Amino acid sequence: MVRLRLDLGYDGTAFSGWARQPGRRTVQGEIEQALGRILRLAEPPALTVAGRTDAGVHARGQVAHVDLPVTALAELARRSARTVGEVEAELPADVDERLATLVRRLGGVLEQDVRVHRVCVASDGFDARFSALFRRYAYRVSDAPGGGDPLRRREVVWHNRPLEPDAMNAAAARLLGEHDFAAFCKKREGATTIRELQRLRWARDADGVLVATVVADAFCHSMVRALVGALLAVGDGRQLVEWPAQVLTRAVRDSGVHVAPAHGLCLEEVGYPPAEELAARAAATRRVRTVSAVGDAPLQDE
Repeated sequence: MVRLRLDLGYDGTAFSGWARQPGRRTVQGEIEQALGRILRLAEPPALTVAGRTDAGVHARGQVAHVDLPVTALAELARRSARTVGEVEAELPADVDERLATLVRRLGGVLEQDVRVHRVCVASDGFDARFSALFRRYAYRVSDAPGGGDPLRRREVVWHNRPLEPDAMNAAAARLLGEHDFAAFCKKREGATTIRELQRLRWARDADGVLVATVVADAFCHSMVRALVGALLAVGDGRQLVEWPAQVLTRAVRDSGVHVAPAHGLCLEEVGYPPAEELAARAAATRRVRTVSAVGDAPLQDE
């Protein structure tokens, strides 16, 4: 078997999220079907992803891995006397060329709203989900009077009240660090809601769009959009700067926190440690922390 790393991006508008679902178009389902078709596998292979995204959420820097029989790469070989009918027990010498061929073929099979930019043989110990050190998201909001740029309507949310980024950043600063983010997550049975929020800051880009940069070791379900929703309420004056931190401390969902729309959110980057630390990071991440064990180990991504 060989583990391959896939670096990919997608426009989430027409997808029912990342995760495979019967009868629905999903990013995972589309890529798995394409891989199975190109490599002529009896069953589509299973992808493991760095961060599962909800319906409508985009990605520029998503990462996944897939485990395949080495012999499957024979389908990507050039048709020559040396390779036709050959069954390799080890990685072929021209593996990089074959994986470049896979990227090109995926580009021809997949719809244009999902692109696999790169495929490579993963380093020893690599796990797209558990080896990750951080995920970086961006959330984009326009508060332009009369509405935002119609050409960016699929990636920028329009907020119909003026927003004050200084107030939003003052509120965001109170949320940084390791906390139980249960107040900003959709609870899943058996999953921890403890996370380390490493960065949360708003800035206007050259077009006047407000962009929130959100970085954490991992995120629980709906966490980024719930945080954004709370900060928007501060930015337009409906809530005080202290309010999001007060909600966090209570550790229960607050009816005043509205989850921001999905289409403003984009997974921009997944960060990993050096190759020699990948396996240790993955092993540590699998140990799920509890409130009583804060600080023991990195978190499991949800």
